[in-house]
Amino acid sequence: MSRIAQLERRTSESSISLSLNLDGTGRSEISTSVPFFDHLLTAFSKHSLIDLVVKATGDTHIDIHHTVEDTAIVLGQAIKQALGDKAGISRFGDASVPLDEALARAVVDVSGRAFLVHEGEPAGFEFHLIGGHFTGSMVRHVFEAIATNAGLTVHINVLAGRDPHHIAEAQFKAFARAMRFAIAKDSRVEGVPSTKGAL
Repeated sequence: MSRIAQLERRTSESSISLSLNLDGTGRSEISTSVPFFDHLLTAFSKHSLIDLVVKATGDTHIDIHHTVEDTAIVLGQAIKQALGDKAGISRFGDASVPLDEALARAVVDVSGRAFLVHEGEPAGFEFHLIGGHFTGSMVRHVFEAIATNAGLTVHINVLAGRDPHHIAEAQFKAFARAMRFAIAKDSRVEGVPSTKGAL
């Protein structure tokens, strides 16, 4: 069966339309009105092999927070929907990804339990304005929203880094690669990969 999802979310703060295919080739069409976030989501799609289309608008004249976080919420919900009963998936994935001086590691468990451990960003990273719009603090917010709404256990560690752009992008690429392995179908897996029989 196709592992696809299409969702919309509209509030007084943002309007999100998102579709994805977990069994894609990494094609994306991203327009969130936040250029650096577009860049990060494009990298996520490319390296997870998840086809992703996102159209988002919001009150970015106030702050990018609402638009970015709401997009991440919908992305998490779409991942959960597309995964269905999770039968036949590998379940676990991990990856370490460098970007010049930056190095990030991500571990994903498609556990059905939302949990995020996010560590290692250098002091002050959360205050950096990346690309003129995107504050470093939003990186954690995005992963938290995805993990919570997709029912994922996610560990992300920044092992090295100096440039805020590189640190953020390395995290998204590592998360993408870990997701790629975790959601992959494994022909040897019978049913749901859990001794409980459910995820």
